[in-house]
Amino acid sequence: MSDPAMSDNILHQISRRAGSLSPALRGVADVILADPEEAQALSITELAGRAGVADSTVSRFLRELDLEGYNQLRLGIAQAIYSRPSSGSESKASWVYEGVLKGDSPEKIIEKVQHGSVEALSRTAERLDPEVISETAERIHSAKAIYFAAMGSSSTAAENAVMRFMRAGVRCHFFRDQSVQSMGSATLGEGDVLIAISDSGDSTSVVSSAQIAKFHGAHTVGVTSNLDSALAAVVDRVLLTAGTVASSDVYGESVTSKWGQLLAIDVLYATYATKYYEETADYLAESYLSAIRPTRGSDPRA
Repeated sequence: MSDPAMSDNILHQISRRAGSLSPALRGVADVILADPEEAQALSITELAGRAGVADSTVSRFLRELDLEGYNQLRLGIAQAIYSRPSSGSESKASWVYEGVLKGDSPEKIIEKVQHGSVEALSRTAERLDPEVISETAERIHSAKAIYFAAMGSSSTAAENAVMRFMRAGVRCHFFRDQSVQSMGSATLGEGDVLIAISDSGDSTSVVSSAQIAKFHGAHTVGVTSNLDSALAAVVDRVLLTAGTVASSDVYGESVTSKWGQLLAIDVLYATYATKYYEETADYLAESYLSAIRPTRGSDPRA
């Protein structure tokens, strides 16, 4: 394990990796992140009790972090606490973003956010199932209609998907209004595809759209980091991404988790484009000439 006293300390590592852990292991991470000072003073049995798990689960948590033992975890937490910035009598961490603390310099913030983004991309690449990607690309090609369901910042991934696939000649739709998403899902039927995007997998409107589409016979795909979520339980197939745990409920989920969604969409699109290269190439050329080129003031390729 790397030296916990480094800028990438043990609390930052736990925060970044918590979103991809099993519910039991994530429970251990949540206890530590909620109050590092108190967690550092707990015995392994006491930490397990706070997280509602067995001692053996904490041991598995240590192995996930490549720690040699519980004492190394406690030492890492202590060093992270003492090395973080503080102001006056403030003793607890002031989390404002994933791994970012009140008082961090812009240089430190750049380093932390960049590291989290790269890790999110790497972990998502490891979790994506090539068979699910290939099957979904085939279903998109044969579908009469493709709908996307998402809310909040996950809408960015849905809009990116619409732009990519429309340029490749695929008729697809995404509406930001959740009520319209539900109504659109009700119009789908056998042979259609709905792709629902939610990092937590618990966004009620997104889950509802997936349920409605599946009820009407559409094939449903979930893009989520949580296999134990309501969305994963509803859809036919899951494209698993690597999410992150939020620093606090006030600030919501980290934007770095969206890199995983964007990567999943781009991999799905690229797979579609290679499988159906001739069709895709023709549509790309046509959409460039008719829609993109006219918007360029001085195109060197014109």
